[in-house]
Amino acid sequence: MVISSDDELEKLRHIGRICANTIQTMAAAMEPGMTTRDLDLIGRQYLEAQGAQSAPEFSYQFPGATCISVNEEVAHGIPGERVIAAGDLVNIDVSALKDGYFGDTGASFGVAPVATRTVRLLRDGKRALSTGLGQVKSGARYAAIGNAIGKFASKNGYTLIRNLASHGVGLSLHDEPSEIATWPDRHEKRLMKDGQVFTIEPFLSLGASIADSEGDDDWTLYSYPPALTVQFEHTVVASRNGPVILTLPH
Repeated sequence: MVISSDDELEKLRHIGRICANTIQTMAAAMEPGMTTRDLDLIGRQYLEAQGAQSAPEFSYQFPGATCISVNEEVAHGIPGERVIAAGDLVNIDVSALKDGYFGDTGASFGVAPVATRTVRLLRDGKRALSTGLGQVKSGARYAAIGNAIGKFASKNGYTLIRNLASHGVGLSLHDEPSEIATWPDRHEKRLMKDGQVFTIEPFLSLGASIADSEGDDDWTLYSYPPALTVQFEHTVVASRNGPVILTLPH
């Protein structure tokens, strides 16, 4: 989606804030002993209270309001009976729609007490996202995002999941432009349009390079080779002055 009016921008900001606040509400409530279904219900109730609807449910009939992935799970974890334990690494991915516009954001959290290497991974996952955000500007190359994140990962001893890409968002959950790599991709020649809406969501890992299904369900993706992986995601608009981040909590 390319924004064409202030009204569109405000509606995208509104649903972006709702998504971000949903994650913050869920993270604040998360504690050892609760199930991922318990945590998902908190997210669902917040979305509904804001007049928003779960995007994965609406668009893909996903069996949950939010995606909650724990430890070896990289993405698209189905909320269920899994019990969250102390020391777990939990990713919460929230996408939702309201008034016809979609927002998408995600973040990873450690459940205390957290191992030192996990603390470092979480810190650097945020830094990887920030590195990608720094490349956003209308007229810039999308390839700059993956190149910068790839350089950061390599310099700091991490790998990147290379089959889970960023994507356009706005009038649908997965909009144009499709498949924006957050790793170096020499085939990427596209330029960012002024007003283009898309996500940046690098998956930084302690050794994995692929997210793969193990056949337990049609959704959950696991790290391969097995390794802890974090994801931090924002929805942004490309502007002449850099990125306009839509998924900030308020």
